[in-house]
Order: sequence, then C-alpha cells, then structure tokens
Amino acid sequence: MAQKQAIAKVPVLNPSQFDEYLFGTWKPVVSKVYDQFHIERVEHYKTHLQLPLQPHRRLVYFMIFLTKGKVLRSKGLTQYEIGPNTLFALPSDQITSIEFVSEDAEGYYLHFLPEIFQQKRFNLPVFKELPFFQFTGNPVFELIENKQVIELFELILQEYKKNQPERFELLPLYLTTLLTEFKLQEKSQPRSLQNAATHLTQRYKDALSSLIYEKKSVQEFAEYLSVSPNHLHKSVKITTGKSAHELLEEMRILEAKVLLSQTDLSIGEIAFRLGKVDPSDFSRFFKAKTLLTPKQYRNNSN
Repeated sequence: MAQKQAIAKVPVLNPSQFDEYLFGTWKPVVSKVYDQFHIERVEHYKTHLQLPLQPHRRLVYFMIFLTKGKVLRSKGLTQYEIGPNTLFALPSDQITSIEFVSEDAEGYYLHFLPEIFQQKRFNLPVFKELPFFQFTGNPVFELIENKQVIELFELILQEYKKNQPERFELLPLYLTTLLTEFKLQEKSQPRSLQNAATHLTQRYKDALSSLIYEKKSVQEFAEYLSVSPNHLHKSVKITTGKSAHELLEEMRILEAKVLLSQTDLSIGEIAFRLGKVDPSDFSRFFKAKTLLTPKQYRNNSN
C-alpha cells in the first residue's frame, strides 16, 4: 500500500519555488501572503518569462485574464490560444505550459490557495462551482461583458498592493465577487454543442491526465470510458488526426517532463512510474519523442 501511494504522488511547486523556474534570476515584487494569494498585471511579467516554459504543475489555482494581445498556454495535451476579453484558469495540480506571450499582451494574472476562503467570518467556496476550475473542465472562458470584471481585477490589485496583513481578509471577499461575476456570465451563455467523437476524445484526454499512473493501455482506458478500443481509436483519429495510442504516448512524455524537471527521481524510477520498466527502453522512447535523452532534458530544465 505504501508503495502505491508513493507512485501516485506527483510533486507540485508553490509560487516561491516556481519563481526561479518561471523567471530565472529575476525576482518579482511580492507580499507576505504570496504563496496564498497574488495578483499582478501581465505586462509587468511578460518580458521576464523564460519561454517556452516547459510542462509543470503548481500548487495554486490561477487565472489569466487578457485585455489585449495573445498568449498560448496548455492544459494537459491541449493547447489554447487566449485573446482579449478571455479568461484562462486552472485548478492546482494540473499540467500546464506556456508557449508564447505576444509583445502587446496586457491583462491580469492571479493565483490563490482555496484555504484563503476558510476564515472564521465566512466560507464562500464559489470557485468549486466554476467549470474552468474543474480538473476536466474547459480552461478557457470568453466573457460577454468585461467592464465589471476589469474593475474587480483592479480593485483586488490595488487592495493587494497595500500589503497590510490586517486587511488580508478583504482579498477573498473581493475574489469571491469576481468569481461570482464569472459564474453569472457562464450561466447566461449558451452551451456549446459537441459531436460524439469530439466529446469522447475530450473525455479520453481528461482520463489520460488523471489516470496515467493507473492505466497503462488504450484497452484499459477504453474500458474505463465504456467504449470499445476500436471506437475510441476512430473518434480520436477523426478529432485530432492522431491515434489513441499516440495521445497515450504524448501524455507519458508530458508526465515524464514534469518528473524530470520537478523531482530528483532516477530515470529508472520515472520509467517504472510510467509503465516503461526498463530504463533503457524509456530513454529510447523519450529521445525518439523529444530528440533529447532524459538526462539532457533534466539538465536543460535546471
């Protein structure tokens, strides 16, 4: 039992640990509550980013709201283009990367820990009801009205900059108001219609993200999704142009990159976790997909 728990545990980075990974030697100006809550304008960060930022996990929930420009980010195996008036949000422990930030990008970055809502005076976990903060939810949300949202982001930013501990309890209250605005707009928007193949492919990607350590074959994932392997293959091929097996291999590479950059696990231990018991087989597999050996990738990430 202890061995299973050790295999399932994957590390995440808190904001303080993540800074060097994100910015290199440059350090942002932060408050005393940085690991619990932080907000800053995208334009103050973008020139310091070490891009492209490789796949990683974070301990915090976070969101990016753009008012101008473009950003390319990923959630698991899917890449998203974020433009003006668009929110990108992820829960903690979700693999993500940053591929591109345009020179004219402007907007807001905000992260938080759920614990900030657990105060004596209130407990308002509205974030749990938002689809983009679900592990399998769509992380991109385009707003209908942005004036109120921008005003709320600005209100939170100005309050945060005061850096007064006695006023900290105001931040989750303001954040709750912002998230409630997202919730109201989300409810008022029509639901997108997906065909069956697209829907099944997304369910498969979600399953890969959450069960990659438990299930080792397309057959096992097909059983989990209650479809035949052949039907899963056809749906994924129609939607992505790739086979279900190719997506499974891509997810293994994604997990391997996170383990190589965020842990000190040996190559053999990583190979075992990802179902490639022989370290030499795993190294050949990794190099065939990335053109780097696992050791080279680890050295480049550090």
